[in-house]
Amino acid sequence: MPTRQLRIAPAAPEDVADALAALRAEVGIPAMYRAEARDEAVEAARGDLKDFRQDRRDLDLVTIDPPGSMDLDQAVHVATSGHGYVVRYAIADLAAFVSPGGALDAEVHRRGVTFYGPDTRTPLHPPVLGEGAASLLPGEDRPAVLWTMALDSSGELTSASVTRAVVRSRARLTYGEAQTALDSGTAPEPLVLLADVGRLREARERDRGGVSLAVPEQEVLQRPDGTFGLELRRTVPIEGWNAQISQLTGIAAARLMREAGVGLLRTLPPAADDDVARLRRTAAALGIDWPEDAGYTDVLAGVESRRAAHAAFLTEATTLFRGAGYLAFGVPGPDGGAKVALPDDASHAALGVEYAHVTAPLRRLADRYATEVCLAQSAGRAVPGWVLAALPGLPGTMATAARRAAAFERACVDIVEAALLAPRVGRRFEGVVVSADGEPGADVVRRGEVMLREPAVRARVQGTELPLGERTKVTLAEASVAERRVLFTLP
Repeated sequence: MPTRQLRIAPAAPEDVADALAALRAEVGIPAMYRAEARDEAVEAARGDLKDFRQDRRDLDLVTIDPPGSMDLDQAVHVATSGHGYVVRYAIADLAAFVSPGGALDAEVHRRGVTFYGPDTRTPLHPPVLGEGAASLLPGEDRPAVLWTMALDSSGELTSASVTRAVVRSRARLTYGEAQTALDSGTAPEPLVLLADVGRLREARERDRGGVSLAVPEQEVLQRPDGTFGLELRRTVPIEGWNAQISQLTGIAAARLMREAGVGLLRTLPPAADDDVARLRRTAAALGIDWPEDAGYTDVLAGVESRRAAHAAFLTEATTLFRGAGYLAFGVPGPDGGAKVALPDDASHAALGVEYAHVTAPLRRLADRYATEVCLAQSAGRAVPGWVLAALPGLPGTMATAARRAAAFERACVDIVEAALLAPRVGRRFEGVVVSADGEPGADVVRRGEVMLREPAVRARVQGTELPLGERTKVTLAEASVAERRVLFTLP
């Protein structure tokens, strides 16, 4: 599921840049790749495509990503089948470049994921691969893992297979370019069909009780007078439709793994009652109607990221989806004991279905291994030994990486919100208290969180009176970039 996204443009002010640099060191995000790993990456980038692969350079694949993206994991093509649709999804094949047990393999295990900051990102793989030889850049022959998925006329998945191939993307589209082409009627047929499939898959997701969040990107802009402003980048429909193709592939992968009796699923427990209650109070803070008998999926289905209050609500809704992890099954547990059995139902609660991560190997370590299981099952051969050996430890490796990424992200939120609010210390803002600890009482200082109406910021608040779910005035007492701290007070 998506998490908070923040970006500073055009460049981070000096105090913010210093705070972000200190944060990276504190969290332990590697600044550089070890020399042996860099050397392996450079050598791998010089490799050729001699290994057996299907030649699918005939497919009119395109990538659809944010502007400026160079780490292109996925390229898509959608066609009609007479009874439904055929989706072909090419995924960057990192196993063609990373040798199991090598220095580069050890380096990406050390990182686990790409770390995204508001000023820059720290990639999982060296740029010579992640933005070069392994990336599905347009006009370039690339090794890929090609998924072929058949859907019926309602968008239900009827069959899926996956194989290695050589592909050549035709174009690198931004979300804005793709949406403009669709809106103007100039989009090629595969893009129009992608939109059709995306809509159908969204409907099937709602039928399952699942929900996807089109979380907008927060952008902190420096004004000419030196003060800061916060804008929320609007999402467009193609972003959700494109994401549905990735989810479809993850669902197909989970099915193949269940058939194989071995694999790595992405899991998520149901939303906690306290988190749902907190989100309901956030809706009140932002003026979003939430009928008493409606579930959170009903409310989320009706919000629009292009509206500022709704965008803030979507961002806060990510707090429902905590506790995500990975389940390695069909292999011994990390302690070397008996094989881990797959439960009868290992659904991802937010999606309402079993699901696996296989579509972002440039940015997530786990995807490379899960993909190999699917390739083996689809080809009717045994899963490679190096994959089986690594699976038991991957949930722990990914959990560690996720904790570091989450800690980094939380602190980044504090830094950029402090930068935004620093010139306004002492001013009063309107907001709603969305959480509070302890019980009210005379002279008892309570602590909680307040959601401002404008700007759309959620921060710490303290006071003897914290009226949950009620609109109130709070005073900005502190906004420190260096200490990553924002604090509001109530009498």
